[in-house]
Amino acid sequence: MSWDYFIYFAVIAVLSWAAGAFAAWKDKPRMAYGMTIAGLLVFFAFIIGMWISLERPPLRTMGETRLWYSFFLPLSGIIVYSRWRYKWILTFSAVLALVFICVNLFKPEIHSKTLMPALQSPWFAPHVIVYMFAYAMMGAAAVMAVYLLFVRRHKTSVEEMEICDNLVCVGLVFLTLGMLFGALWAKEAWGHYWSWDPKETWAAITWMAYLVYVHYRRIPSHNRRWALVAILIAFVLLQMCWWGINYLPSAQGTSVHTYST
Repeated sequence: MSWDYFIYFAVIAVLSWAAGAFAAWKDKPRMAYGMTIAGLLVFFAFIIGMWISLERPPLRTMGETRLWYSFFLPLSGIIVYSRWRYKWILTFSAVLALVFICVNLFKPEIHSKTLMPALQSPWFAPHVIVYMFAYAMMGAAAVMAVYLLFVRRHKTSVEEMEICDNLVCVGLVFLTLGMLFGALWAKEAWGHYWSWDPKETWAAITWMAYLVYVHYRRIPSHNRRWALVAILIAFVLLQMCWWGINYLPSAQGTSVHTYST
């Protein structure tokens, strides 16, 4: 599978997700499920094709991680839709996925078969894949927070806040698993579980930020709007952990995690 074929798979997937989102607004859940899942299967087929042709998981470059994020966004959207029937979630997830797909189309990364020795580990693929799913769940929580802050405003219900809680809690579980897999990978590759590398430091900050939200929500007198703001702040920190670290002077030439640039 060549990267040149990405646009064809991407167009079919995006059109399928758009059709699924339209069906959700028209109260046609079967069509919404069918079209969204069809788009996911088409997109995942390309990922598998890349995996086979590269002879390694397509997770080495930033563009390859965006590929997985584009896949997990509609997946998290259909999960939320199946549980709470929010019509707008499929539209938002499809639009966000389209943004990342467009970035990959206009700024493609170099996809080489070569993997540095540190990446030739059985922990490499599960670490990154688990993190990408966690990022997608946190992205869905951030979208929900924006909706409740600026659309629903003072009409936010307990049930709607519980959706944010569920998304963050699921995402936090996968963030934790991702960190554990990363620690095992680091021990195998570099001889230690944790080194306070800039990337690792920001990962810890992000993890603690979401943990603060979870604990704050359990305070009886908490303010719902402040809780939603906390989700957005944590999501900004997550972006710093994911790709912002690549632009920090402190990480240049010193971080073992800047290989993806």
